Amino acid sequence: MEGDRNLESKIEMLLNVEKQMRQAGDVAGTRKSAIDILQLCFEARAWTTLNEQIVLLSKRRGQLKQAVQAMVQQAMQYIDQTPDLETKIELIKTLNNVSAGKIYVEIERARLIKKLAKIKEEQGLIAEAANLMQEVAVETFGAMAKTEKIAFILEQVRLCLDSLDYVRAQILSRKINPKVFEADPSKEKKKPKEGDNVVEEPAPDIPSLLELKQIYYELMIRYYFQNNDYLEICRCYKAIYEIPSVKENPAQWIPVLRKICWYLVLSPHDPMQSSLHNLTLEDKNLSGIPHFRLLLKQLITMEVIQWTSLWNTFKDEFENEKNMLGGPLGDKAAEDLRLRVIEHNILVVSKYYSRITLKRLADLLCLSIQEAEKHLSEMVVSKALVAKIDRPVGIVCFQSAKDSNDILNSWASNLEKLLDLVEKSCHQIHKETMVHKAAIRA
Repeated sequence: MEGDRNLESKIEMLLNVEKQMRQAGDVAGTRKSAIDILQLCFEARAWTTLNEQIVLLSKRRGQLKQAVQAMVQQAMQYIDQTPDLETKIELIKTLNNVSAGKIYVEIERARLIKKLAKIKEEQGLIAEAANLMQEVAVETFGAMAKTEKIAFILEQVRLCLDSLDYVRAQILSRKINPKVFEADPSKEKKKPKEGDNVVEEPAPDIPSLLELKQIYYELMIRYYFQNNDYLEICRCYKAIYEIPSVKENPAQWIPVLRKICWYLVLSPHDPMQSSLHNLTLEDKNLSGIPHFRLLLKQLITMEVIQWTSLWNTFKDEFENEKNMLGGPLGDKAAEDLRLRVIEHNILVVSKYYSRITLKRLADLLCLSIQEAEKHLSEMVVSKALVAKIDRPVGIVCFQSAKDSNDILNSWASNLEKLLDLVEKSCHQIHKETMVHKAAIRA
């Protein structure tokens, strides 16, 4: 009881000092007296009084922003030393309310909300934690370090993915330009010029830029997995594979390269997939996992693949690939792999045949006529190839119909090539004749 009275009298005395300093416009004195009040409350473990004094001091008439900033920064050091969770939450909320709407403590407010969101997540309130984090738009904070901004946005994305809010996760992820991870930290300007915003040092627990790059792509893999966007997942793994710390350690790059191979063969055939496929085949590290080199080689070679023999060869590898970020390769992926093999076979047939019967096509694909027709039709609709089916006769034509102008143009082109050849031949004959005559005269 006597201790409480003693504390109140000391606080009263310091409040008078603070008032005098504030009215005199003494920034250092006001800041020191405000911090001393908080320190008194902390040492006395008077947490309720501490919260009250923070609110009281921040609302005092003409309060200096430097004093408010110093108070918030000082009180943030007490958060981890609170006796229980309820006291910790109360202190965070008090500081959050004091810093709301104040630009000069926006970084502190972001860190406070991050702490509060973590507590909510630990309590199992993931949706509530995600909503809390979305209140803060750190991309507008000029004084916040780049790595801290990225880490904060990634935390927002992670919480949205955990709460299955994929639309908002995508919107938030677009705030990060992947090119930012390629920046060279050594080339960044260290000393700001006069007039530039002073960028604060990031919090101690913020990862490095390359670590953030890995976290970003791992989160994007989780996002793309729910849409089964195999090519984008493959590109994300490719970006992780290029990180120096991953590429230098075989224990890390071998599992990543395996996943790149699986998602490459699962991706629908298009120019980007083809380019990535060829690029991966040229990778020297692929010799460390020859089984997967064979798989990629098979799906790029213009030969018909027997699905049963391919599946029997790679089934064990496929089923053992469990450690996936989005989830293991399941029945859906196995069905998609079979579909990719069928599409590959149809492309091979279209390369070697201009016309073929549906029955023969079905035999080559090891499918029924109805299934072969279905898959062929789907590829035509997706514009993967050009084909027409004469159903009464049962013939597939892989040549596109040409109009009269195209035919005439091709004839004119052929005639031009023929005349060029004739002219070159005449020139060669004339040259040989002249050489022969010169030899006889000599």
